[in-house]
Amino acid sequence: MGETRDGIVLIDKNQGETSFDMVRQVRKALRIKKVGHAGTLDPFATGLLIVLLGQGTKLSSYLMSEEKRYLATLRLGVETDTMDPTGLIVQTRPVPALEIERIRETALGFTGNIEQVPPSFSAVKYKGHRAYALARKGIRVALKKRNAMVHQLEIISVDLPDITMIVTCSRGTYIRSLAADLGKALGTGAHLRSLRRLSSGSFSAKEALCLRELEPDFPDKILRQKVISLRDALPGIGETQVDGRTARKIRNGYQPIWNELQVQFELPELDEWDMKVVKGTDLVALMKVGRDSHSGEVRSRVTRVFSEDSQGVFGL
Repeated sequence: MGETRDGIVLIDKNQGETSFDMVRQVRKALRIKKVGHAGTLDPFATGLLIVLLGQGTKLSSYLMSEEKRYLATLRLGVETDTMDPTGLIVQTRPVPALEIERIRETALGFTGNIEQVPPSFSAVKYKGHRAYALARKGIRVALKKRNAMVHQLEIISVDLPDITMIVTCSRGTYIRSLAADLGKALGTGAHLRSLRRLSSGSFSAKEALCLRELEPDFPDKILRQKVISLRDALPGIGETQVDGRTARKIRNGYQPIWNELQVQFELPELDEWDMKVVKGTDLVALMKVGRDSHSGEVRSRVTRVFSEDSQGVFGL
């Protein structure tokens, strides 16, 4: 029996390679066309990259919305145009003997709901153009501030001019901007020297495969064994089981009402949440569930459907 062709695989991205390089290598090894990823890592960064296979690409928005955890080292006293080690140095300042308590107290100011200006070298669009494309042409634009949530910022070591920290944050948080802003607050300026994504949601870099370490002649064999199914790719979402008849109806466009579903988990105290519809071990659909604000009645609607045929196995 083969392994599932739809789902996700966890890759430990190499330094110096792009996220697309990782996608291309997985696509080539597994010989499948539809491959993507959930959350870009800059070329200088390493760590967890969730690669999406086949119908796993439909899970992108769900996986990208998960909380992220990073190990980051910033270097005080040196600012670069990219806010990372790949850029040109634009300013240097002396770094005084900063007390670790002052650094930690300053870092606390960057936790909670914060505002950030995205880096000039980023994929943010400005008047239809990517900011990094304009920056490479020497065109600097005034990007608008964006909201981000930093759940935790822990300073774990100080070896001046370097500061190493662990950051737990929401989607859309720019760690490069965070490093640069912290450097400014300390009066020295800074850039992000290194970055490693430790986790995304419930998935960890410790579980991920490093493609460079795979046997060059049989990388597909190991990759296939590490594919996480569509159902298991969303472990934090509750599910309801349906029979084959109901599964076929949903796949053909049917919207079941809430009372038709046998939900075995306690409903969250939220206005709206996601739920998996499962037949056996196959993911049939994803639903958005919510309570009516007036009656309190629970209502649901199908938002993603997953075909049965494509949840087959790799060809031998």
